[in-house]
Amino acid sequence: MHRSYQPLKPVTNRYLQQRWDHNEYENHRRKVISALPVVDNKGMRTPAHVQLKLKKMQWQDERLSIIDRDNRLLASNLADIVCSKGLVDHRNQNHLRSLNADKRREELLLVGRQNRAIYQRITARQSEYRRQLWWDDWERTERRRDQISQHRRGLAEKQRASRKVKFAAAQSSESSASCSNTDRPDRGTRDANQRQ
Repeated sequence: MHRSYQPLKPVTNRYLQQRWDHNEYENHRRKVISALPVVDNKGMRTPAHVQLKLKKMQWQDERLSIIDRDNRLLASNLADIVCSKGLVDHRNQNHLRSLNADKRREELLLVGRQNRAIYQRITARQSEYRRQLWWDDWERTERRRDQISQHRRGLAEKQRASRKVKFAAAQSSESSASCSNTDRPDRGTRDANQRQ
């Protein structure tokens, strides 16, 4: 191969010149590969707390611990089922408890005490109105009305009670029958009936 090598300048030994040129070329390539830019265009280093994400690791640990606890509970339940003799355990032992039940109970008792106190105050209070005077005045008014009026008291109520109730169908048939001229009374007779 060194015989086919053609150097740029005349040399006495082509083989050595080829070796030297090849070494220089390899050295040049190494320098080009390892060359650093004059301008630093790299971004800033990612902070360690962003790279590591401790909160995410903590969340994963908590999740794994919850899964592990649930698995242990399920395993204990399965073991109880296997050890039991076919009995069905459908009772729920966990009762829902409100966190503010005590406070709500205290508020309810306070409202009850306040309502009781208000009720006692209202019932203990004497009326400021004189009902007996009003009642006496009303009896006096009724007596005067009875003395002044011509007609007896309660006559209008008796007349109202004795009236007959007519249904809609009967009224329509009567109104059609009363439209004829033969059934209609004269005006004079109607006025006379009203006067009586």
